[in-house]
Amino acid sequence: MSTPPLVRYERLRPAQIVARREACPAAFLPLGTLEWHGEHNPVGLDTLKMHRLLELCAQRIGGLVFPPLYYGENREQALMEANAADRDQIAAKMGLPPEHFAPGYMYESVAAQNTNYHHLLLHIMHEIRSLGFQVLVVGAGHYPLLDHARAAAAIFHQTQPRDRRMIVWSMSGYELVRGQFEPCGDHAGKWETSLLMYLDPGMQDLSLLPARDSGTPLIGVTDNGVQEANVEFGRQAADAIVAAVEARVTAFLANPNSYSGHGSPM
Repeated sequence: MSTPPLVRYERLRPAQIVARREACPAAFLPLGTLEWHGEHNPVGLDTLKMHRLLELCAQRIGGLVFPPLYYGENREQALMEANAADRDQIAAKMGLPPEHFAPGYMYESVAAQNTNYHHLLLHIMHEIRSLGFQVLVVGAGHYPLLDHARAAAAIFHQTQPRDRRMIVWSMSGYELVRGQFEPCGDHAGKWETSLLMYLDPGMQDLSLLPARDSGTPLIGVTDNGVQEANVEFGRQAADAIVAAVEARVTAFLANPNSYSGHGSPM
């Protein structure tokens, strides 16, 4: 079995970068957050999951993966510690007071936090374009970040030079294979836990979960048979997502003009 190619941009020397970029000018950017994913998963699950998924994409398709972004998103919306029904229990498990995630705790308003994040994403998109790539796949491991990535991409497409365009496409993974798996997309349940079991082995401890028939409620976890999470389910899901991304990236590179201009089918 051949050794998978090195695809992490920051770990490569210039000549290696040029060779991979010229062979396939596609870039991959993982987005995530630091968030409760049950007592059995690491808090970085979203980013760890997407980083490795995009590494598999680059190894199969070509191109390079940029360093993941764990920081900068809104910390008062779409966050388990801030908005889940059992947020107080989550905060207690983290050894933190709930008010650390309450409205007004952060330095700036919710609107300002969102705007700052969009500006950060735009900066990264323009930076990656400056490095010679023609396609950028933004992977939102934390599902709510997909809307922010798409919003930033829409602005980016309007602000880049027309003679040096880069296509930006955003996805979170599960929506590409919806209907092929059950469950498909969840929060720290069987779907996400199985994915990380395959993508980053050894990061879970399923023994921390209550038995499925115990009657003990799960804290901040989708109750969909997470106790039956397994590597094979994660492998099948990851393979299907990578195949779906490959189809889109291949189309972007082969027919870039079909994906530019107003109303392009992104």
